[in-house]
Amino acid sequence: MTTPPAYPPIPGHLRLSTRIAGALVGFLLLALTAIGTTLWLSWQLEGSAAAINETGGVRKQEYRLAMLLGREVRAPGGGYARDARAQIASIDATLALIDRGDPQRPLGLPPTAAIRDSFSMATLRWQRELRPLALQVLQARGDERLPPLRDFLGRVDAYVAQIDAIVGLIERDNEVRTFWLRCSQLALMALAMGGTVVLVYLMFSLIVDPVERLQAGMRSMADTDFGVRLDVASQDEFGQLAAGFNRMADRVEQVYASLEDKVREKTAALEGQNRELALLYDSAAFLQVRQTLEPMCEGFVERIMRYFGADGGSVRLIDANTDKVHLIVQAGLSDEMVKAERCMPVGDCLCGEAAQGKLPVVRLLRAVPGPDVSRCAREGFATVSVFQIFAQDQHLGVFSLHFRSETSFNDRETALLETLGRLLGTAIENMRLAAREREMAISEERNMVARGLHDSIAQGLNFLNLQVQMLEQSLHDGQQQDAAAIVPLLRAGVKESYEDVRELLQNFRSRLEEDDLNSALRKAVRKFRDQTGVEASFKAEGGGGLPFPREEQLQLLFIVQEALSNIRKHAHADKVLVQVRDGQDFSLSISDNGVGFDAAAVPASGDSHVGLHIMRERARHINADLAIESGSGAGTTVRLYVPSAHRRAA
Repeated sequence: MTTPPAYPPIPGHLRLSTRIAGALVGFLLLALTAIGTTLWLSWQLEGSAAAINETGGVRKQEYRLAMLLGREVRAPGGGYARDARAQIASIDATLALIDRGDPQRPLGLPPTAAIRDSFSMATLRWQRELRPLALQVLQARGDERLPPLRDFLGRVDAYVAQIDAIVGLIERDNEVRTFWLRCSQLALMALAMGGTVVLVYLMFSLIVDPVERLQAGMRSMADTDFGVRLDVASQDEFGQLAAGFNRMADRVEQVYASLEDKVREKTAALEGQNRELALLYDSAAFLQVRQTLEPMCEGFVERIMRYFGADGGSVRLIDANTDKVHLIVQAGLSDEMVKAERCMPVGDCLCGEAAQGKLPVVRLLRAVPGPDVSRCAREGFATVSVFQIFAQDQHLGVFSLHFRSETSFNDRETALLETLGRLLGTAIENMRLAAREREMAISEERNMVARGLHDSIAQGLNFLNLQVQMLEQSLHDGQQQDAAAIVPLLRAGVKESYEDVRELLQNFRSRLEEDDLNSALRKAVRKFRDQTGVEASFKAEGGGGLPFPREEQLQLLFIVQEALSNIRKHAHADKVLVQVRDGQDFSLSISDNGVGFDAAAVPASGDSHVGLHIMRERARHINADLAIESGSGAGTTVRLYVPSAHRRAA
């Protein structure tokens, strides 16, 4: 059985648009008919008036023709014959024009048989009687003209009287047409008034009244009178609107009756969502704090236990090398259970099974006596839920919640716990990455320190060792003079090694004050000037670039210190300039006017020239390009360049 549609299709003749359009089209057709009739009668009257004028003009033309013929007979040769012939042609043209009419003027005889017959008889009389007599007068000579002239003049008055009769017929026809014109105009006025009344009535009955009923119903609904209903008085669109309004009123009345329950449900749902968001924000903020693994996991377990009302909880991480699950932190578990599950294989017990399956598990436990009862059931727990800890796609472990009553999780709570597991996994992985970073940084720094010691202290001690052997040999051989020559070399070597150790210690203790690279470089240059007496200056330009991270600033400071150390040891310079240009790109140069060296002969790596190799390693560490420009007797310039594409902001 099919359900009838809530809004059945409206028959075409009952549609509001059809009825309104029909009324308007009908009124338009009546108005066009009345206007067309009026225009047609007006056109006929104008044509008849022109016909009266032209027909009346024939009388004047006949008398003028008679006058011209008389003058021609009395005074031949005076040009009256020519004018008479022209007058005859004019009368012919006028009669022909009246007979055929002229729609553009307009000009035309009324379409009545009496008028048409009378005009045809008048035209025929002119053609057969008057026109031949007038031509005979013009063609005769002398006294022969008098008889036809007298005959023409005798007949003119009768012909003019006939023309007057035709004009009278046209005027009486015009009176009739004028009457009908007035009637059509009155009818048009009546149609306008009646049509307006009918259209107003239709608009009120079809549109205004239904809209007012709808408005009254809406006003009652706004006043919380949900029992109001509208009468469905038609089958058109407003009838469907009224039916729809009644259905809406039924629905609103039902909804309003259960509104308090729905508000209570929505409020509870919002409170639950707010608690979830609060847990997520609290957990995310807590896990972002730098701390060790155990306090971080303890705070995590404490928060989810408090939120879900759990009686116990734990965090376990997987050792991929040994395929073991290690208990990191726990709460609410007995010492015996902790001791038994501190380290267990993947797949053992419920937590191990969940870690192996990598899926959330919620299990209801039945405390049935027997050897197969799980350890959690013996502890008095009725429900154990285990969720996974992921860092992106890497599986790190599981965390569990233990309940002493039967507990289930809906989809939203399960999604929340899975999200919390990913947050914890990300925090653990970030902690591990930070530890690896620190280890790598320490390892790299140790390698650089080792190279520095090899380049300075180790080589100095090797030189001292050779000198001591030579001193011992000289004393053994009794060569006092050679021994005395070796002692100053030993003293100079010890002093140089002492200065190298002191410089290394000072470099190791270098720190950036308030993350200001220029201040640290200026301080290093000033210390170099105070210790060596060399004229050293620092110049900084720009300052519009992004600040470097603190680690990269330290690397730049160490490069400058290493370059200044090389100048002190080998350059024999008396002027040094350290210059910084900090824009979109960053450039640093250390120049001296010392003895220089053959830069092309220095290898890019190796055990010799370890100081230069250390500077290159530090430059690579911060994605910088390092170039050394030098020549024998031409000084040395160390240039470091960091393009904007490789520049990282602090």
